[in-house]
Amino acid sequence: MPHDGPITSFLKKKVRPFLLKANLGRVVLIPVRLSMALGYYTPQLKRTVTWAVSSREATNFTFEITHENCEYLAHTVSAITGVSYSAAMGYVNELQGDDALKRHVIEETRKSRMRHCADERCAFGRRLGWYAFVRILKPHVVVETGVDKGLGAVTLCAALLRNATEGFPGRYFGTDKDPDAGFLLTQPYRSVGEILYGDSIQSLRSIPEIDIFINDSDHSAEYERREYELVAPKLGSNGLILGDNSHCTDVLARFSAERGRQFIFFREQPKDHWYPGAGIGISFTRNMLAASNGVSAIGAPAAV
Repeated sequence: MPHDGPITSFLKKKVRPFLLKANLGRVVLIPVRLSMALGYYTPQLKRTVTWAVSSREATNFTFEITHENCEYLAHTVSAITGVSYSAAMGYVNELQGDDALKRHVIEETRKSRMRHCADERCAFGRRLGWYAFVRILKPHVVVETGVDKGLGAVTLCAALLRNATEGFPGRYFGTDKDPDAGFLLTQPYRSVGEILYGDSIQSLRSIPEIDIFINDSDHSAEYERREYELVAPKLGSNGLILGDNSHCTDVLARFSAERGRQFIFFREQPKDHWYPGAGIGISFTRNMLAASNGVSAIGAPAAV
């Protein structure tokens, strides 16, 4: 890097301190501040235009997350479950390398009546964390409220299918008011999962026990709270709650504090997408760390 010339050095030593201290600097530095700020947002504006033209999505945006974000997610999963970082990252990589699932998502999207509002691609985003938790904890029952296309549904069912091959069968229940929701949930994933159509509060009442609960339905704080209150007595002492609304409300954080549960929020970082990302609110108990002595939170041998 070239050295500053005498004039540049003089300006830095004399003019800059003056501008920083003088009232005039407040005005003179406006374009400097504006340029700095725009440097952060201009790339996002370019991605916005590209996405608006090329994408079909209008809600529930799909995208990859950055490599660093995947690493942070694996560390988060490791800290909560007690498995090693390498084991948690192994499950993240396992899903990313599931070509059969990716083909399934693309093919079902292509032939669906909803193809006009869904991109023919398979990107998991924060659902990588959902998958890792299911693979590690080996739950008997996983419930997701709010299914939409069913990307979360097939992701969770893919984890349950792999668990079953290891001797730990489980079942997925999704709930949604929209009778067209869940078009991605066909065979082979439907063999371990089903969707209950109707109000999620009513559907949840029909499920006696839940090991992992994922809130992704009505995103109002009041409705979110109602779901947690209804699910609480159905969870085992080591049950896990994943909140898909925790980037918008603090309902799960407050619920966790009231119930003596731990809470961590993982923020996702989309790769090459305008959306700033959502995240995973994670409510768990200290008992889940029993995984560190060889037993997972829901009773299956822990991954190491």
